[in-house]
Amino acid sequence: MWSFIQKIFKALVIAPLDFITKYFKSFVLLLIVLVFFSAKESAPSEPPNLAKLYLNGAIFNTEDFDKEVDKILKTPSIKGVLLLIDSPGGAVSASVELSEKIADLKQKMPVLAYARGVMASGSYYAGMQASEVYASKASLIGSIGVIFSSANVENLLNKVGVATQGVHAGEYKEIGTFTRAWKPNEKDFLQNLVNEQYQMFVNDVAKARKLNAKDYKDFAEGKVFSAQNALKLKLIDKISTIKQAQDRLMELSKVKKAYWLEKSPMERFIEKATQSASHIITQALGYQLLMR
Repeated sequence: MWSFIQKIFKALVIAPLDFITKYFKSFVLLLIVLVFFSAKESAPSEPPNLAKLYLNGAIFNTEDFDKEVDKILKTPSIKGVLLLIDSPGGAVSASVELSEKIADLKQKMPVLAYARGVMASGSYYAGMQASEVYASKASLIGSIGVIFSSANVENLLNKVGVATQGVHAGEYKEIGTFTRAWKPNEKDFLQNLVNEQYQMFVNDVAKARKLNAKDYKDFAEGKVFSAQNALKLKLIDKISTIKQAQDRLMELSKVKKAYWLEKSPMERFIEKATQSASHIITQALGYQLLMR
């Protein structure tokens, strides 16, 4: 038992401290470089008339995204938004919130979504609400599906001599636990929940992209498509370069010369690091229904 506690302590405390000690200087140097280049970025001579909005990494919260949208809405000179997407998806609730936010933004100005790498599952659910959806020819699109998963560490706990204990009220209160195999009724309940969310996903995609929901086996079922196949299935509007996407947004927004409102490299770096840490903590502490 003492040996097991030592292993846990080493994994949770010693290892992170060793990592920080080993890479601290490199991390500080990287921050200095980012600050330097960020500071050298000159402010546009004119008020921004277009904005870049980033949807990167796993989707587990929407606070930073919401702040960026609010900033755009409070800048009256902005006439259109380029939504740059490179995300595998994430939590259903967060993905739905982003989708609604983009749909509302589209009512006020053109929003052009551009898939730079991966536009899958939850990030597709969000990005499909844009006025138009463009994609890089090397991007991956789709993965329209829902998953609920959890590890089963019962055998591991038995081997190290650790037993769990607790009390609960409600037949399904322990649903999704990772300390034992799921009971048949628990698994059935979760499957029904996933099916319900999946049907919502399919119906919303069909509505946003003007598809027939009855053809879901063609465009959904968790399949990931190349940009070429996504275009054939009408999941995107065009395969293009980012320059072509920018030009199209200028056309939609009736802007002759673009002055961009966007995050600095430093801000994007910090946001991505925060998202990664949030993802790790979320996975360690609990489970979520995911679009991925």
